[in-house]
Amino acid sequence: MSAEKTALIVGASRGLGFSLAQEFLKRGWKVVGTVRGNKPTKLHELANQAKGMLEIESVDITNVDQIIALKAHLKNKTFDLLFVNAGVANARYETIGEVSTEEFTRVMVTNALSVMRVVEQLADNVIPGGTIGVMSSGQGSVADNETGGFEVYRASKAALNTLMRSFAARRAQDRSLVLMAPGWIKTDMGGPEAKFTVEETIPNIVDTIIAQEGKKGSSPFMVGDSESKMKA
Repeated sequence: MSAEKTALIVGASRGLGFSLAQEFLKRGWKVVGTVRGNKPTKLHELANQAKGMLEIESVDITNVDQIIALKAHLKNKTFDLLFVNAGVANARYETIGEVSTEEFTRVMVTNALSVMRVVEQLADNVIPGGTIGVMSSGQGSVADNETGGFEVYRASKAALNTLMRSFAARRAQDRSLVLMAPGWIKTDMGGPEAKFTVEETIPNIVDTIIAQEGKKGSSPFMVGDSESKMKA
């Protein structure tokens, strides 16, 4: 892959976001990865080894002012890919009748509203023919919800899917839009019981994202493993 390719990965300090940054670097991409706050992270360690191919920006996507500041700081930069990975979850078996208003708001604002604010603010930094992607989940599928659990998390990802479709209706004329359902992966969020490891899934996820380049259309392309592919 040409070193001229560039990716902006929002939420790259750990987990899938960090692994995505690592994989794109391996493929010769230049990467800008974001972290929340100013504490050293694994991404900072990776940057020290990346020979100038990895830059780090700080943003809390739940803070509108910080998103606007990031946009201003990146005003002269363009990317082949914008991928928003940031997200949170609440307790797995906490039902909608049990969750507090504060916890419901935290999950929905982070996973749906804040992700879309980033997409809206930074979309113009993506070159024509480039790709805008967000990390969704197969649990955002209404049709596939036959087991329950993760009720609020599911709702937040379903909301994200709907909002991306609305965004696509307005803005997909010259860019590819991707909702990524990565499958159940062993991360801090996925937990130790997950079926897949980061090492075996991240290369496939990156292959899938790259393959969407140039696939323009009026609705986002939803991709994922066979068990978690969305049917919204």
